Amino acid sequence: MSSVKVECVVKASALIGEGPVWVESEQTLLFVDISGQKIHRWSPSTNQIESFETGETVGFVVPRRSGGYVAGVGRSIVAVDWSTQMMTSLVEVDEDKKNNRLNDGKVDPIGRLLAGTMGKEKRPAEVQRQQGSLFSVNSDLGVTKHLSQVDISNGMDWSLDQKTFFYIDSLSLTVDAFDYDSHSGHIGNRRVVYRLEEGEGLPDGMTGDADGRLWVACYNGGRVIHIDPVTGVRLQTISLPVMKTTSCCFGGPDYSDLYVTSASLGLDQSGKRQQPLSGGTFKVTGLGVKGRPSNSFSG
Repeated sequence: MSSVKVECVVKASALIGEGPVWVESEQTLLFVDISGQKIHRWSPSTNQIESFETGETVGFVVPRRSGGYVAGVGRSIVAVDWSTQMMTSLVEVDEDKKNNRLNDGKVDPIGRLLAGTMGKEKRPAEVQRQQGSLFSVNSDLGVTKHLSQVDISNGMDWSLDQKTFFYIDSLSLTVDAFDYDSHSGHIGNRRVVYRLEEGEGLPDGMTGDADGRLWVACYNGGRVIHIDPVTGVRLQTISLPVMKTTSCCFGGPDYSDLYVTSASLGLDQSGKRQQPLSGGTFKVTGLGVKGRPSNSFSG
């Protein structure tokens, strides 16, 4: 068994850190601070962090094939030009639900963006129920709605053969799978592949590894769980020194480092004293597995 090491690499940089993604071409980690309304870019080689102010809540950021990034800001999918610190709106979703916001988003292997929304939060993880949806945005910026009545649209990934889409609606306490047609983007045949146990918290952000298994950050669970979506078995639990673990991705030169974001929003003074690293981003090494490169949006 390899010896797993957990290290806080970016100290308390986020109220709600989310959506980490490793950008191969830059050797940097992108992640967002939802409530802090910022996109962060961190370089492990220099330990420098740069920030981009979004002016509204930002749920995710992903690389874009034509350059720059695409992010979910408020209810808009926006293009981000880091060099000019400018954003340009590409499409808007949930026009009929002004209180909604985009949460997690990820790009499929052919370059299609999937992004989900959620209703207004009274406090972290307490939302207006069934207000959210799951959308896809293709290369010509056409938008398709796949799911409605979602509570908190969250973690997404795909099987190695691209025929299965994995998805989390956090308050359901499950990781679900759908049949996936990568040509059309159609999803169907929803089923549960893992149900979280008592004490594991809420399933939040998720990433897949090179073996086709899933890593799920558990909000209020202080852990990332490693599950086999074929057997539904939890293979491993990685404990972190913070309870509000939010999302994860693989990165580093050979994709063997697991980066995990966390949140501090919602902790009282006592909680912050007990968990001083809350809101930080962590690097987990020694897992003995590798991840896969992130996909870039083709639009």
